[in-house]
Order: sequence, then structure tokens, then C-alpha cells
Amino acid sequence: MKYTVGVDIGTFETKAVLVNEVGEVEAQAHKPHKMLVPQPGWAEHRPNEDWWGDFCEVTNKILKMSGVKPQDIKALACSAIGPCMLPVDNHGEPLMNGVLYGVDTRSHKEIDILNDIIGESKILEICGNALTSQSVGPKILWLKRNKPEVFKKTAKILTSTSFLLHKLTKKFVIDHYTAANFSPLYNIHTQNWTNELTEEIIPIECLPELKWSTEIVGNVTEKAASETGLPKGIPVTTGTIDAAAEAISIGLNNEGDTMCMYGSTIFMISLTRKQNSDPRLWYAPWLFEGEHASMAGLATSGTLTHWFREQFGRELDIKSSFTELTNEANMSKPGANGIVFLPYFSGERTPIHDPHAKGTIFGLRLDHERGDIYRSLIEGIAHGTRHVIEAFEDAGTQTNNLYAVGGGTKNDLWLQSTSDITGLDQIVRENTIGASYGNAFLAALSMGFVKLEMIEKNSQKLSATIEMISLYVDLKERRVAEFEQDKLKLMDSFIVANKSKFKSDLKFSSKLKK
Repeated sequence: MKYTVGVDIGTFETKAVLVNEVGEVEAQAHKPHKMLVPQPGWAEHRPNEDWWGDFCEVTNKILKMSGVKPQDIKALACSAIGPCMLPVDNHGEPLMNGVLYGVDTRSHKEIDILNDIIGESKILEICGNALTSQSVGPKILWLKRNKPEVFKKTAKILTSTSFLLHKLTKKFVIDHYTAANFSPLYNIHTQNWTNELTEEIIPIECLPELKWSTEIVGNVTEKAASETGLPKGIPVTTGTIDAAAEAISIGLNNEGDTMCMYGSTIFMISLTRKQNSDPRLWYAPWLFEGEHASMAGLATSGTLTHWFREQFGRELDIKSSFTELTNEANMSKPGANGIVFLPYFSGERTPIHDPHAKGTIFGLRLDHERGDIYRSLIEGIAHGTRHVIEAFEDAGTQTNNLYAVGGGTKNDLWLQSTSDITGLDQIVRENTIGASYGNAFLAALSMGFVKLEMIEKNSQKLSATIEMISLYVDLKERRVAEFEQDKLKLMDSFIVANKSKFKSDLKFSSKLKK
């Protein structure tokens, strides 16, 4: 029997699986870790502890649990959160904590600087992506401007997956899908690193070698074998970002297939057969040469549910707390009894790309209960998801199939609210192991053991409720109408207070109201 290993480093947890050649999981293990928030707008991990330390712990666990002979393990693939920014020295040792993906918004000044120097339209034309908190290029420039002593020692800029690859094989490598997030340093047309837009960030020699996700980049070294328990010499693939591996695990393969990953954030991937650049979304070459993907992500989703529990459910037993909160929310009506929740508690990524956006709980009354507020939170996230799907469709990416994955799929209220608010049925795969399983499959694919269409696809369908769709549409329109009236009242008050400043017959008033 042949086996492959898949490992995934998530925002709050690391997972590993050992899978046999027919797709059966022989063993799995996980290890939790924390996201560090040293100051507002920052989000970090400790590379040696949270990435490599976790990696070693879970691989040792699955090998001990399975009893599989080391010589029967034929390949390894890994993924991790991304895109991250990690400066390392010549030996691949971290020079600071890893700066995480779009939840870290520290580089907003650098985004403005690069947009002014290069031009937003030029960046979009060459890189396929507008500069956002998800972009690694501005974060490298932040490093250069704010930590010159660290930048001076920097030999390579890695991301989370490429750091693991170096630990395993001593190679500095990154996949194209991840690299597309390094705007403005990656040209989507040549599919190569570039400094044609700016030389102000970093020499491109300091970036890893580019490869496709299923290419073999090297073999597990003797040192890595001793730390991970893995056999020395087994092939290691390029790997990718966790969300892409998750998409593979559920069989995303056709144009219009869209994954919605319910996790600490919402992350969405929609497959296309052409390059599709839109400043509201993210673009990247897909894992396989000649294929493409549009992506989107909400900055806070699962993290919001954890925040709510910590702030408003402290008395609840941690093991049953979410069940109790969901039960309370189910006692509330759709529309949360009039509460509107904007989930921008850490800025927002797509489609508004505003690191300064703020969360709002609007419409509170004395008769509201905790369940109403929790339901409004869930609905606020679902409305954010609808906003993304509308942006996909505006950009020419039709959502043909919506696949739901991730830990949030255990929350029935969240799932159903998303279907009702988007008006789309969701396909929920029975195999919800996630990115680690996708990695094991990619490792098998790289060795020729399987074909792409052979991934397990057992699923159930969650239908949108017609009555609820109508209700949510009505609520949306009603709220817009209410807000519009409020806006007009504010304008009228402003005009009255400042009418001496207007010329002639208050024509400005009519323009405002239009």
C-alpha cells in the first residue's frame, strides 16, 4: 500500500493526515496555536513555533498512530495560511515574526505610496490585482521603511508555505498561486517576478523560485526527517495556500465552481478559464498551468463569533457555548428583530478593500436579547458573502456551484442564512477534513497515483428557502428606504444650517438629493 502525507497550517490550528492510495484516511492529528495581535491592525505568527513546531508535532503523531512503515510513505505536500511576509537570513532563519495575510493591515501607507508612484491602473494591468491588505509587496516595503536593520539582514522573503519547504528541503520555492499575491512584484502575463513597476521594494533575487503546486521541489533532508519523523528522501511538492488546498479537497475543477470556506475569515475561490482582473477581487493563476481563479475574502467571520462569545458569553461552558448561542439566535426571527450588523471589525478585504472600515451594531432596543445580536452577527457575515458573489458576477465570473467547507459548516444557522441571503443552494461535502486532505491528494497527484477527477465527492445539498429569500430581500429594500429617508433629513438639516453659503435658489440642495 502506498501512502501520502498532507499538512496544513491554519490561522488557529495545524492539521495533518496520512492517506492511503485509495483515499482512505489512516491517521490524522491537529495542534492549536494562537494568532498574535501585538497592536491594532497587526496579525502575526511565530514561524519556528507556530509553523515548523506544529508541523513536526502533527507529523510525528500521525506516524505513531498509524503504524505505517516509513518506506511506504511516497510523497508529502503542505499548505499554510497565506499570503504571509517573512524575512529570513541566508540560512532560512526568521528575522522576525511572520506578518499574516489580509487580516494584517499595517501596510496601508505603503499601499498609498506605491499607488502614487506606479498608478493603480498600471498595477492592475500588469499584476491583475489592486494593492490591498492582502498584497505582500506593500508589506515588504513596510519592512524596508520601518525595520531597516531587519531589512538589511534579509536574504529572502518567504511566505508560510515556502518557509516550511525550506525547512524540509533547504530549497527556496513558492507556487504561482501564492506569488500572484506579491503585487506589484508578479507579472500575471509572463507569470514571473518583475521589477518593471518599481525597484523601490526589494531586488527580485530575494524572492523564492517559482514553480507549479504539484511540481516536486526536493526531498526531505536528514535533519528534517529526524525532527518530523518522516522518512529521509521522500519527495516534497511546491504546495500552496491553505484555501487552494481546501478547494482541491472538495473537488473544485470546473469553470464557475466556487468554494466558500467558513473559517476564521470567509475565503472564496471561483475557477475561471481566463484571466479576470477586477480591482474589487483578487486574481491568481490556478494550481495547474493554463488555469485561473478569482478570489475574495472577508476580514472577519469566525473570529467574530469567537469575539462575541468571549465578550458576551463568558458564563457559558466553552464546549457547548456556540451551540447555546445558536439556539438563542434561532429564537430570534430572520432579520434579527431589526438589528443591522456590519462585520468590519478588522477593516474589510473584498470587495471594498478598506482597512479603516469599522464594525457596527445598529438598531438596538431595550427589548433585544443576546440571541438577536448573535443572529445579526451571523446575518451580517452572510450579507458580506452575498456582496462578494455579486462582485464575482459583475466581473463576469458566474457562480454555477457553491461549495461550503470549513469549521463554520458545523453552524447550521450560518449555513442556512448564507443560502437564504445569497439565494444560492450550497453543496456541503461529506469529507470536511479540509486542506490537509487536499494536500495528501496533491502529493498523490504529483506522483501519478491519482487523477484530478478521482477526488472523493460525496455531498449533501443545502437549499435556499424561498420564503426566507423573499424576506431578506424585503428587509434589505426596507432598510435602504429607511436609511435613504434618514439621509435626506440630514441633508435638509445641513442645507438649512448653511443656506447662507449657497448661491441663488438652493440648486445645491436638489443636486445633493439626487
